[in-house]
Amino acid sequence: MDRFRDSVDARALRFALGFPLMLATAFVVCALLIRTELPEPLAVRWAEGGAADFAPFPAVTGVGAALIVLLGGGVLLQAVPLSRPAVMRRIMMGAGLFVSLFITAVLAAVLVGQLGLDNARQAQVDVTVLAMGSGAALGLGFVMGFVFKADERWSADDEKAVAAALAREIDPGLARDAVSLWVHARSSVFVMLGVATVLPAALLTIALPWLAALLVALALLAAACLFARIRVDRGGLRVFAAGFVRVLEVPAGAIESATQQEIRAADFGGWGYRSHGSTTALLVSSGPAIVVGRSDGRTVTVSGGSAATAENVAQVISRVAARAHRDGGAAGV
Repeated sequence: MDRFRDSVDARALRFALGFPLMLATAFVVCALLIRTELPEPLAVRWAEGGAADFAPFPAVTGVGAALIVLLGGGVLLQAVPLSRPAVMRRIMMGAGLFVSLFITAVLAAVLVGQLGLDNARQAQVDVTVLAMGSGAALGLGFVMGFVFKADERWSADDEKAVAAALAREIDPGLARDAVSLWVHARSSVFVMLGVATVLPAALLTIALPWLAALLVALALLAAACLFARIRVDRGGLRVFAAGFVRVLEVPAGAIESATQQEIRAADFGGWGYRSHGSTTALLVSSGPAIVVGRSDGRTVTVSGGSAATAENVAQVISRVAARAHRDGGAAGV
């Protein structure tokens, strides 16, 4: 429920639900006030020779009120989600107001055009009411689009941002003990991967489309595996394959050492995620890497990009590990 409240504009939601409902209620009440002056049944469609279709008064008012609520409210609700751009929300709010008022103006023109008649076959739509109502609806829709304040409201993300800012203010060293790093293979590797898979897939498109799609999917999967995201904070080290699949996690209290070393991917069995005995690695290329020694004797090796970034990550890991050991093995907050 809290997530829903954080994702919508509560004031816009109340207006989107309440305004069409009140407008439909006002239409029904006004229609009831002039019912004695209207013929029964009412004309609802016109052809060249005059009124063609008819409906009883309750059906006309009931269906009309339902159209105001469903169509007008449906458009207005498009301005409620905070995830949508502010300009789009302004447009939909103005359009929703216009639709609601325009439907009401059409219904009013239909009823006013039949006032005082004994037979609805002589009825005509009141053009004056239709023109004035449509013009007012269009003008008010434009005004609503400009005056509607579509700024984002305070959300759970804002709460988290404030909490993080307060934590950094209280503990200035917190920012130094956190680092996030993306690493990936060399561009030549992706070029070779494309040549080896995408080009053959293009040739197979006509003969075997399913095989071509399979080759492209395998190429994308292989390319994703050559990306990794490293996240270090006072909780420890976390490594995500392809940027979002967590494959390695070492708590700060379990880290014994962290160093930057030059490694060859072939020594670990190649690129990607590898686990042999007491060694676990996620490598996207040969070169600088972060080697983390665990207190249980196992080692974790992760590609570190350049020598400078790998050295920086190793220093942060060493710092958070030392802090965790000093605090009795518990990760700092």
